[in-house]
Amino acid sequence: QVQLVESGGGLVQAGGSLRPSCTASGDTFTRYVMGWFRQAPGKEREFVASISRSGGSTSYADSVKGRFTISRDNAKNTVYLQMNSLKPEDTAVYYCAAVRRPLRPPAYQVVGEYDYWGQGTQVTVSS
Repeated sequence: QVQLVESGGGLVQAGGSLRPSCTASGDTFTRYVMGWFRQAPGKEREFVASISRSGGSTSYADSVKGRFTISRDNAKNTVYLQMNSLKPEDTAVYYCAAVRRPLRPPAYQVVGEYDYWGQGTQVTVSS
């Protein structure tokens, strides 16, 4: 069983950048597909990005394509979400998630397909 801990959220002005990270422990990191999700107040949790075990395949929500980049460092058991050109509507709690089962697209975008979740990190974008 893997444990996930996020860090790196914060407050930034519109147009700025942040790079939250998520460090895994407790199991072999390369066994897991990793995802980032977010949840704004009063809204459902939604998919942001996912990355394959090797890091060779990624997918993104349309709302963040071209602005966000997901990456992983398997030597450091860490997944990152580089967020550029941030907008106020990106304000949310950002969660990383992990799944060990093999999944086919678009299952990687589904909240319920992930088995393990971090505690979340707040990202606030001011206008």
